[in-house]
Amino acid sequence: MPRFVEPEVFLIAQPEVDYDEVARYLELVGGENWMDTLYEFGSDAEDLVEFGGRLCYRSFEPGLNPNVTKVRTDKAEYFKNILKSGHGSVVEHANFSFALHNVSRVFTHELVRHRAGCAISQESMRFVRLTDIPFWLPQWAKDDPELYEESLQVLHMLEKHQKWMAEHFKLDDDGVPFHEKKAKTSFMRRFAPDGVATSLLWTANIRTLRHVIEVRTAAGAEEEIRLVFDAIAKTMKTEVPKLMQDFTREENGEWIPAHRKV
Repeated sequence: MPRFVEPEVFLIAQPEVDYDEVARYLELVGGENWMDTLYEFGSDAEDLVEFGGRLCYRSFEPGLNPNVTKVRTDKAEYFKNILKSGHGSVVEHANFSFALHNVSRVFTHELVRHRAGCAISQESMRFVRLTDIPFWLPQWAKDDPELYEESLQVLHMLEKHQKWMAEHFKLDDDGVPFHEKKAKTSFMRRFAPDGVATSLLWTANIRTLRHVIEVRTAAGAEEEIRLVFDAIAKTMKTEVPKLMQDFTREENGEWIPAHRKV
């Protein structure tokens, strides 16, 4: 029987700042007092972004730059100004890696259109042989009895054909060389639907994340990608609240920023 699945999001990596090296740098430029604010507030990602921003203007504290006589000490206000002014380059320093599980190739075909500021590694169906067709269906499709039954039959036929081909090619027999398994598996994937569930490692910096969250949770975006990026947006709101402070989540799951040019 077809196996129905739900997309899942796992945050598996994020910035880790070497604060000893930050302190060593600040000692050289005379901004040691800024370290006190890092130990008290924020996350590594937000600290990294703020470090980049303050480095640009040498604004760790007043007096380091003769052109700067006053610096923002309130963290939320500091990041609000970065977002408002569109100082997006400093936001690119913080990268987050998400393992996206049970997402379809419909989803991945759309996601890979976002290339700037991203790194992508996807499960290879040339190497990974299918033994079933894991599949996500939106609830409205499940609630349509005729559509649901017809879809089940199609998926069952596709699964049956995958198993038949594996037996026909004798892929599980002893001594079958890997290069032959790879070639046959590559052929077999041609009979898998775009909706088959797969896994993806997706890394993006905060500047890219803000953009993709906005466009892929928009009301007109594809349903599955809206579901996934709603979850990613909630995670980012928790991890870097000051860098997501201008986003508002609508009741329909759309995330709208006050400042788009970042």
